[in-house]
Amino acid sequence: MKQYNILIIGSGFGGQSAAINLIQQGQHDFFILERRHFMGGTWCQNTYPGAAVDVPSPLYSISHEPYDWSQMYANQQELGHYTEHVLLTYQLREKTALNCNVKKVEWQEDIARWHIYTDAGEVYQSQFIINASGPLSTPVIPNFKGRDTFKGKSFHTNDWDHSYSYKGKKVAIIGSGASAAQIIPAIAPDCAELHVFQRTPHWVLPRHDKIFKPWQRVLLRNKLLYKLLRWVIYWGLEARIIGFKYSQAGLKRLAQTPAEAHIKRQITDPILREKVTPDYTIGCKRIILSNTLYPAYCRDNVVVHNKDDGIEAITATGINTTQGDSLDVDLIIYSTGYDATDGVISYPVVGRGKKTLADVWQDYPRAYLGTSLPDFPNLFIVTGPNTGIGHTSALFIIEAQMNYIKGAIKRVHAAGAQSIEVRPEAEERYTQHIHQEMTKTVWYKGGCNSWYKSKSGKVIAMFPGFSFSYWLLAKRFKSADHVIK
Repeated sequence: MKQYNILIIGSGFGGQSAAINLIQQGQHDFFILERRHFMGGTWCQNTYPGAAVDVPSPLYSISHEPYDWSQMYANQQELGHYTEHVLLTYQLREKTALNCNVKKVEWQEDIARWHIYTDAGEVYQSQFIINASGPLSTPVIPNFKGRDTFKGKSFHTNDWDHSYSYKGKKVAIIGSGASAAQIIPAIAPDCAELHVFQRTPHWVLPRHDKIFKPWQRVLLRNKLLYKLLRWVIYWGLEARIIGFKYSQAGLKRLAQTPAEAHIKRQITDPILREKVTPDYTIGCKRIILSNTLYPAYCRDNVVVHNKDDGIEAITATGINTTQGDSLDVDLIIYSTGYDATDGVISYPVVGRGKKTLADVWQDYPRAYLGTSLPDFPNLFIVTGPNTGIGHTSALFIIEAQMNYIKGAIKRVHAAGAQSIEVRPEAEERYTQHIHQEMTKTVWYKGGCNSWYKSKSGKVIAMFPGFSFSYWLLAKRFKSADHVIK
């Protein structure tokens, strides 16, 4: 049995941030478990054509590690290079086991330690667990009628098969969200036919990208200037929450009206315009940034199928639509998202008294600061329930969580204790406050059904307020809300 003080599960930006913060705190007795054969998480896994970030890169990066980005919105390849830079800088490869899929974790009350069981039959023991497996790591493919009978090629966007050439082929892409919006313009020119099956349209705004000049990239290497740029971008984006939560009229005027103009400017066909125009308030679902999606929809070889012309069944040769058409296709791309709410942690977690996380989350996922739960001592969840952010960088929230996690671990060590866990009444108070505040947001009352919601109907993915409010909550550790033993 391999023993560590802290085990980190996942090596994406959440796991990297955890490791960096521990190193800076002088804690080196940690180890990272990564289920894939490579490190890096989402931005090394998602290699589909057109993949890029939709938050300005100087802010969508680890605050301790500035980088001379080539453009404002980095593509997947550059994000992969940045990830490699971080891994090398902090020598994280030497602290990681690859192909190490966790199948179960269980709290051992008698020794106040966690046992972590892997598919390979290994058992790890640690005092603390930081789960950083990420909310966008478990892809979902709906069980369409006849899905398994299709004899052509098919895959999820999360697992793009680069050995297969879509050029000159008849292709169907199921889904029209953020990933699909990047893939469609990238592959449409090379497809013989491209059928887009859109269940619900997204609002789309122009993508104001910028290629940095060489002298600007030199400035980005200056840590002080980089930090200044981060804060300028941060406060510009932070203002968006005013519309998302406090002013629906302002949201419509400053965001929805420009989005409507974007449709009119790029699409002349009134039927297609109607298909791509949402019937809910902008922001209720994820807003897409793209200058190329609508022009791709207008191509002669692209057909947009809306909810009135959906999928009746998948056949051996293609798709039967609800309008009675039979489409022969060579490739089906599933851009159908992730289990980002009910499936925040994909493996069983057994806490104190054999209580399981699945039972605790039966109604809906919940956690104090989206990070810790009663009866699960020394367990911290990175990007847990209600830590998503719809208006700024997710990495800002991740690094705010690190303040809380570091504070909790530090207090256990300082007290010479074995464990820390949040009090049930503190978690209940926090959760009730979160969902009360959520009723004021566009994610709750904007008139859509999105992946932000769990099967309970509650909005689980998002934090209902300013990101700096969350930062303050995580920074000000409340000892009274916790039990240290």
